[in-house]
Amino acid sequence: MTFKQLEALYWIARLGGFAQAANQLHTSQSAVSKRVHELEALFDTELFDRSQRSARLTEKGEEMYVLAQKLLTQRDAAVEQFGKPGVVERRLRIGVTELTAMTWLPRLVRLIQQHYPKVILEPDVDDSLQLRDKLLADELDLVFLPDSFADARMASKAIGEVKSAWMCKPGVVPADAPLRLHELARQRMLVQGGNSGTGRAYDAWMKEQGVQPADTIVVSNLIALVGLTVSGLGVSYLPRECLRPMVAAGMLAEIEVAPALPVVRYVAMHKGEHRSALTSSIVMLAQSCCDFTRMFQAQADDAMTG
Repeated sequence: MTFKQLEALYWIARLGGFAQAANQLHTSQSAVSKRVHELEALFDTELFDRSQRSARLTEKGEEMYVLAQKLLTQRDAAVEQFGKPGVVERRLRIGVTELTAMTWLPRLVRLIQQHYPKVILEPDVDDSLQLRDKLLADELDLVFLPDSFADARMASKAIGEVKSAWMCKPGVVPADAPLRLHELARQRMLVQGGNSGTGRAYDAWMKEQGVQPADTIVVSNLIALVGLTVSGLGVSYLPRECLRPMVAAGMLAEIEVAPALPVVRYVAMHKGEHRSALTSSIVMLAQSCCDFTRMFQAQADDAMTG
């Protein structure tokens, strides 16, 4: 019995077909089928019910799937524990929010490539709720998102925080005096909604302040949210530091509001049973480079040193 045979069975069962498993393993469908036949011949038992159109495991196949999952996990752990970082080979599926992708993700990718050159990254940019659900469904290994989804099934580690400010197109809100939050709430508000970790955090915070905006537009995409705010369609909470160039250019104006918006803490999350030396190391790298103050930081760093 080989790890390649176990990988074939595992990914067929996980992804629902031989073709999908072949794509995941970067090989041909015939190679995947050959590995399964070898495994079946070794134990003289059918592992897949071939009377079905889909790849469905037999009862013995289910037992072998559980065993394969355990052995592959132990193999990966052994490689990470005893192998040098530079020789660790693994596909790592990471999920990030749009804000992370716009700011410090390039720097994290560069650090991972430096420390683990043979690790293949599979990034997924989505809203926080979708990232949480994909993590629970084992579609992602590690996610970076606002700390708004506490769950006993997942382990989390703080990596940084985002400071936001109320902003609008210059002239939309009078800038002659600071506003109270309930006064600002009379304006049309552009908000991120319940699928966003930041949206959840600020919605809960405004309710704590006894404020319920009368006129809101939910915008799930951060770039679209910035664009609508620049267009003068309302006021919104936006990341302060990384948008300072737009404020300096006169495209956005910061609104002084009391009480000020609280910071939003970002965390790295993974399922508790999937902790490994590699994910722990990636989390530490994320802690070292998590910085929401500048756009596309790896490229900026390269430009300054080039």
